[in-house]
Amino acid sequence: MTAEPNGAEEEITIEAKEKAEKAKEEANKLFQAKKFESAIEKYTLAIELNPNVAVYYANRSFAYIKTEAYGFAVADADKAVTIDPSYVKGYYRRAAANMALAKFKDALRDFRIVVKSAPGDKDAKAKLVECEKIVRKADFERAITVDTSKKSIADTLDINTMAVEPSYDGPKMEDDQISKDFVEAMMETFSKQTVVHRKFAFQIILAVRKMMLETESLVDITIPQDAKLTVCGDIHGQYYDLMNIFAINGLPSENNMYLFNGDFVDRGSFSVECILTLFAYKWLYPKSFFLTRGNHETDDMNKVYGFEGEVKAKFSQQMFELFSETFATLPLAHVINKKILVVHGGLFSKNDVTLEDIRKIDRFKKRQPDSEGIMCELLWSDPQLMPGRGPSKRGVGIQFGPDVTEDFLRRNNLDLLIRSHEVKDNGYVVEHNGKCITVFSAPNYCDTIGNKGALINITPDLKLDYKTFEAVPHPNIKPMAYASQFGGLFM
Repeated sequence: MTAEPNGAEEEITIEAKEKAEKAKEEANKLFQAKKFESAIEKYTLAIELNPNVAVYYANRSFAYIKTEAYGFAVADADKAVTIDPSYVKGYYRRAAANMALAKFKDALRDFRIVVKSAPGDKDAKAKLVECEKIVRKADFERAITVDTSKKSIADTLDINTMAVEPSYDGPKMEDDQISKDFVEAMMETFSKQTVVHRKFAFQIILAVRKMMLETESLVDITIPQDAKLTVCGDIHGQYYDLMNIFAINGLPSENNMYLFNGDFVDRGSFSVECILTLFAYKWLYPKSFFLTRGNHETDDMNKVYGFEGEVKAKFSQQMFELFSETFATLPLAHVINKKILVVHGGLFSKNDVTLEDIRKIDRFKKRQPDSEGIMCELLWSDPQLMPGRGPSKRGVGIQFGPDVTEDFLRRNNLDLLIRSHEVKDNGYVVEHNGKCITVFSAPNYCDTIGNKGALINITPDLKLDYKTFEAVPHPNIKPMAYASQFGGLFM
């Protein structure tokens, strides 16, 4: 990945130093133009020419953060502060990357170093205070968690006591049942930046939770002869782009089936609207609308990337806790017509994983995934070009090569892997000799990347048709608007 500093500083020629500086300046311009992958290549060239400069590593660390390669970002920040222990920006970059990985205590140590070195930096001080709050809260929650069988939020809710005030003029359910008219009226309400009554929101979440508690970790999907199935990747709280998907590809129905492959929330500031719409359609069409858990349907991610703050702002902490419980019930994988496996992240660190192993995962026992193991890898892993396996650029999960994909598919009698989890310029990419497809459905991700979104239509005979689309306008609320002090770290 990089040239390694060798303890004692290497002797570098003046010519190499000048070329390294030129590469860094070119990288900085690419970074400003939001061409982060190209910037990484130039920073890498600068490092290869002169591996003794802390700023090269810190700058590349920031570019890795922009591409969500947080594991690589931490490694580069480590190198920056090893070369120059007084280089404050290196500690700041490492803190940001560790925050992104929900390694709050590691981030806290670096924020303290930054604030000690630059006591007048109000921004750093605010981030330190916020990080301290998160760590204290996490420690408190661990301290009081002595009984894993404690009553769930779902069991404490009494929907019948939630009155719908006469002044409420939004959509209403008839006889506490979901209907096509209600869902479409709710979506129109969301489009006008108004939320539905909390009673109806709670009913939608509770209905999906009950449904998912009766669902296996691996779900089998059969596409009827008169139907099609559309697979969508990450939408990340981009509600108006979700509405555009339905506009160009049709509203969900028994014959217009959908599978949304995780990361419904976080980053985008309309995550509540996205998840309630998806949950409502799951309730309305339980046998033709499917949802996979992504790595952002987890508490740690929701604390950092905005969903918790958004739910609290639009509804309540109690509702966020119910969402958390419900996210933990979502299935981890789907198999289409016994031949196409769909997961959010990717494959595994072991060779012998079977579909039955996935089916048997007890996701209810462990609500939040560990940092390793099958469940973690399903949510976090990424494909790589070279054969074999490698450490994850994200710092969680693994990277797996074309040979790993082909071996897994062969042993499980499958034809294809579809996954999401990574932004792609054209919305999708086909890799691993056509055996691994990434689909990403959040165009102009975070209002900055400029990528297209994509979806995949699949017919009963398993023919794939890709549709790509551009971002559509949305109200002037920036991504990460509910992410407290940390929004700017990842934008």
